[in-house]
Amino acid sequence: MDSLPLLLGHRGVRGLRYHVRENTVAAFELALEHGCDGFEFDVRLTADGCGVVCHNPRSGGINIAKTAVARLKRLPQLKDVLARYADRAFLDIELKVPGLETCLLSALSEHPPRRGYVVSSFLPQVLLDLKAQDEAIPLGIICETRYELARCPDLPAEYVFVKESLIKPELVQKVHDKGRRLLAWTVNNKRSMVRLAEMGVDGIISDKADLLVQTLGQFGKIESMNRTETA
Repeated sequence: MDSLPLLLGHRGVRGLRYHVRENTVAAFELALEHGCDGFEFDVRLTADGCGVVCHNPRSGGINIAKTAVARLKRLPQLKDVLARYADRAFLDIELKVPGLETCLLSALSEHPPRRGYVVSSFLPQVLLDLKAQDEAIPLGIICETRYELARCPDLPAEYVFVKESLIKPELVQKVHDKGRRLLAWTVNNKRSMVRLAEMGVDGIISDKADLLVQTLGQFGKIESMNRTETA
C-alpha cells in the first residue's frame, strides 16, 4: 500500500460509547479530534427550501420535508456545517432527497471546502441534476447492491461508495481502471479496515472514528517496518 486511505467518520461518530448524537456538530468535532480526515453527513430538504442535517425523514416526530427550518432548530443547517468545516475537513455531503441543488450550490459557493469534498447520493437523478447545473462538482454514487454497482458506468460520478461486503480486489481494480475512486462503508471491524486498506481502497467510512485512526495508523507503522526489514 503506497498511502493510507482517506479516513472519514460516518455521520461524525455513531454509537452510545461516544455520548453524542450522530450528525451533530459534537459528533463532527469528535471525529476530527480522533484524527479522521473528515466525515460523512446526511442532508434533507425543509418545506421552505433549506438543507438540514439529518439521516431520517423525521426528527423528533416532525416530518422534515413538511416543516419550515425555523421549527427544526435542533438540526444543523448545511450552510452552517460548511462554514464551520470548510477549512478543517474533507466533507462527504450525502443528499438523501432531490431538490437540494440550489441550496447546496449556494452554500458551496459561499463556503468552498478547501480540504476536499464530494457530494454523494443513492439517487442517480440527484447526481444527474447536479452535474447539469455544475459540471465541476465532484460526485459520488452510493452502492449497496450488485445491481446498483452495475449502473455506475452510466453515471457522472468520480467516486463510488461501496458497501463493505461487496468489495473484492477485482472491484477495486475495475473502479480504478475507470479513473474513479472507491470508498468503503460502513467499516467498523479492525480486521476489515486493514483488509480494505491492503486492497487499495481510496477511503474508509466508519462509525468508530477512533478505532479507524488507531487501526490504520498502526497499520501504516507496520507496513513501514516491513519495507525497512526487506530493503
